[in-house]
Amino acid sequence: MINITTLLFPKRFSLLKSFSALFLIVSSLVRLSLYIWSIKSIGFSIVDFIKVIGIGLFFDFGTLAYIMAIYGIYWFLFPSKFYGNWLDKLLTKFTYFLLVFIFVFAFLGEFTFWEEFARRYNFIAVDYLLYTYEVIENINESYPLPLLIGIIVLLTLGAFYIAKKQEAFIDCYNNYDGYIRKIIPYGFWVLVAGVFHLFVQNKQAEIFTNRYENELAKSGVYSFFAAYNANELDYDEFYITQPKEKSLEIVQQSLLQKGDKLLSQNNILRTIKNRGKEQKPNIVFICMESLSANFMEAFGNQKLLTPFLDSLAQKSVFYTNLQATGTRTIRGMEAITLAIPPTPGRSIVKRPNNDHLFTIGEILNQKGYSRTFFYGGDGHFDNMNGYFGNNGFDIVDNPKDASSAKEFPTNRTTFTEEEITFENAWGACDSDIYNKALKQINIQYQSKKPFFNFIMTNTNHRPYSFPEGSIKDKPGSRVSAIRYADWAMKRFFTDAKKQPWYKNTVFVILSDHCAYSAGRTELEIGSYHIPALIYNLPNTKAQKVNKLCSQIDLLPTLFGFLNWSYESKIFGKDITKMQPQEERAFIANHRKLGFRKGNEVVILNETKGSNTYHWNADDNTLTLTESNKNLLEETIANYQTAYELFKNNELKIKN
Repeated sequence: MINITTLLFPKRFSLLKSFSALFLIVSSLVRLSLYIWSIKSIGFSIVDFIKVIGIGLFFDFGTLAYIMAIYGIYWFLFPSKFYGNWLDKLLTKFTYFLLVFIFVFAFLGEFTFWEEFARRYNFIAVDYLLYTYEVIENINESYPLPLLIGIIVLLTLGAFYIAKKQEAFIDCYNNYDGYIRKIIPYGFWVLVAGVFHLFVQNKQAEIFTNRYENELAKSGVYSFFAAYNANELDYDEFYITQPKEKSLEIVQQSLLQKGDKLLSQNNILRTIKNRGKEQKPNIVFICMESLSANFMEAFGNQKLLTPFLDSLAQKSVFYTNLQATGTRTIRGMEAITLAIPPTPGRSIVKRPNNDHLFTIGEILNQKGYSRTFFYGGDGHFDNMNGYFGNNGFDIVDNPKDASSAKEFPTNRTTFTEEEITFENAWGACDSDIYNKALKQINIQYQSKKPFFNFIMTNTNHRPYSFPEGSIKDKPGSRVSAIRYADWAMKRFFTDAKKQPWYKNTVFVILSDHCAYSAGRTELEIGSYHIPALIYNLPNTKAQKVNKLCSQIDLLPTLFGFLNWSYESKIFGKDITKMQPQEERAFIANHRKLGFRKGNEVVILNETKGSNTYHWNADDNTLTLTESNKNLLEETIANYQTAYELFKNNELKIKN
């Protein structure tokens, strides 16, 4: 009788056997721990629990097969006559230590990632790999990094000890297994890895109605590499389509508001007409990091987190039903500046060929405005400098080194050491960002040219650190970071009111996305609600606007208040002119594309499928309903057309 273990793990592969057992056991423990952590959001079912564990083991085994196929190359190719010599021992111990260290780090990192996103590793983790400074500093400031590394090293040494007790090292060295003996086990792992690569997709783990269970059924490492391969998704390949001409026509008609005129049959170029004398005040746009609507007292929060912002909202045109398009800062930037529905995969901010686009900046350019992007960190992060710089904006940021400061050929200003009183992994604190903005605005004012400044804050982000003593709260929690962000904004406005340009300046405040996006459903609708306001508008009374709208609509609405007439290639509309039947919001993550009208929501998925739901605002739940043909066609039309126009360069300025 053939012993399967002996067949798959000959003596030369003894260390691989030890690692395999360790990997599968630890993977299962991580899954079980995350399950217990999230039990309140799951609702326990013994049947579903068994399925989660079973599917999870399946994907863990697939992950292991990839590791064995790659790691096993050395064990397969190394000649038997050199087994146990000094080079073999050195390579064996070094590679095993490195492999175990990496995976212990990855397993521990899953808990941090789950706490932040309630997901297995996804495209966010892939993106973060490109920005090691920010990520490592963030970890260092959020957790005791030396202690964390020490724990990882100890756990790695523990794995070494277990392997040694099992005599895995001795068995690896003391044998005469040749290529023929090794070909069957190594070939097996290569075959399994090949099957997974060709036929198994990460999304096949998603068989549950509860999103937490779908995530827990996956393997973190497998999900990471699946996200790497799917960072950009071809709409035509993965999503429901309809004739492109039909989609474009639906979008063209939906974008035309009173007085507008379509100028092209190939895209959405049109003239926007507004009556009255054009006004050209300065515009300061403040994009608040992770500010959910429910942090404000205006939306029911009783913790007094944002007293200044709440007071400002009472004096502004305050939008109480505005939705973020996505769950990341670069999605917010894309929505605000490009005013486009979120296309699947990574944000356009990070994609190739994203230069000379028809952004909000082009409309401002038509009206004679200077345009500047302010960021307290290094704008190289997430390609922010590349996106803004290649679309007509000057840059003010805080590069980490001199080479970064010189890498982008645009009008770029950087923080001096004296201008930074406090910074963390993400850059200068909000107070320093505002102080720098005030200095630059005073310089801009001297040019007698209207200015548009996009200020991106960052304090309301882990590690939630800020200058001690600025507020009573201690740094380190989201609550304290929100209070500090509100305090810093109040100080900015106090100083701005003393400046000669203040009276002729409109302030727009909008969040980039909510603080939390996790939930049980495909898209957690309640986690896209963000505050938005326009303050200091000339000849406009304070008012609340409860129309359903998106981030993409806020600046086009401001242009309407200013009576601007202009040519446009953006999807954003003037909220003031929206009729009840026109109100809509785009909400998405990198795979699910949602379109909401009233409480009816259509969600497109990457398997060319769709679901229609009724959203209950009271308990933030989605109930599956019958498909609404017209709403489905409108959903497809917007997302398909947005993808096609970008792909075909129809969103470029010159087209």
